[in-house]
Amino acid sequence: MNLLFRTLYVLLAALRRERLGPLDESTVTFRVLPNDLDVNLHMNNGRYLTLMDLGRLDLIARIGILGEIRRRRWMPVIGAQKIRYRRSLKPFQKYQLRSRLLCWDDKWFFMEQRFEHRGHLMAIALVKGLFLGPEGQVPTQRVVEVAGVEIASPPFPEPVAAWQEAESVLREYETDDVEAAG
Repeated sequence: MNLLFRTLYVLLAALRRERLGPLDESTVTFRVLPNDLDVNLHMNNGRYLTLMDLGRLDLIARIGILGEIRRRRWMPVIGAQKIRYRRSLKPFQKYQLRSRLLCWDDKWFFMEQRFEHRGHLMAIALVKGLFLGPEGQVPTQRVVEVAGVEIASPPFPEPVAAWQEAESVLREYETDDVEAAG
């Protein structure tokens, strides 16, 4: 139920806030609520990932493509995430979730999402995602066109390039055969 209220809050607030360009940063402020906590009485590591969905929702809505995405029946899908937890978020602390698009290739959009409290980095994540439509994966260039901008992807930052290299190594170990894996 808590996430439902936060989702409504993000959507309604996005309608009232200024539009963003595709490379602008979205900032959403939240507070650590009791149902965000784990047994160590700090924000649960899984809750970070859940709240990151809301940061991406705010960014998509404020870029102005949410309506087009819904009309075309496209769904945002996350392919991978890498998160680093630096400091704990404690009960009732207020924090900002900052989300921004870094770059893209033919298939994936790459984003950075940062949790900050009073100017301190609490956690940072790299996320890669795409859009799926009724006909399958939507090319990133098509999504960019729907956004109504003519922009090429910025160069891949070093952390994204290194992460993608690690992903390609990990793919060598993937198997659909559970027995072969272990």
